[in-house]
Amino acid sequence: MKKVLQRCFLGLCLVLTAPLYLLFLLTRSKELFAGQGQLLALIPGKFGSYCRVAYYSRTLNSCSTKGYIGFGTFIAHPETELGTGYYLGAYNILGTAKIGDHVTIASHVSILSGKHQHGYTEIGKPIQEQPGVFRKITIGENCWIGNGAVIMDDLGVQNVVAAGSVVIHRTGDYEVLTGNPAKVVKTIR
Repeated sequence: MKKVLQRCFLGLCLVLTAPLYLLFLLTRSKELFAGQGQLLALIPGKFGSYCRVAYYSRTLNSCSTKGYIGFGTFIAHPETELGTGYYLGAYNILGTAKIGDHVTIASHVSILSGKHQHGYTEIGKPIQEQPGVFRKITIGENCWIGNGAVIMDDLGVQNVVAAGSVVIHRTGDYEVLTGNPAKVVKTIR
């Protein structure tokens, strides 16, 4: 019975977010996509999560409807991919990323589109006007990312990233990382 109600609720949210999806489909505007994501991020509770999941399941490169997206969380780029069974806590910002299956992300986590998004080497030219490089960050399946972490490079399979850590280098599989910059403190065996 619970699964039937969940499917019905998701169906309702798919209908309610259809105008936003159609507008994005017509324009393919990344600015519109980000704005719509920010608007949906403000809907509280499970209803808000269902609305966000419904919208992103239609607009992202790929996104399972089997997941949870918390209040205040939004995805900045439609090239992002979400696997199945994901949990995105409150107030997260995701750049361009590929999130594996069963990834758990606590609150206030930022997953940036790489660590070279902003240029700064041209003397006299404002940093905001200098070109940067955006790349898709991959988060391996079954990772757990703690509160307030910042992810700037790929995570391997089943990594645990401690709260407040800053990942600036690609990690291996089955690692526990902590610190700024994040370092491996143990491996999971």
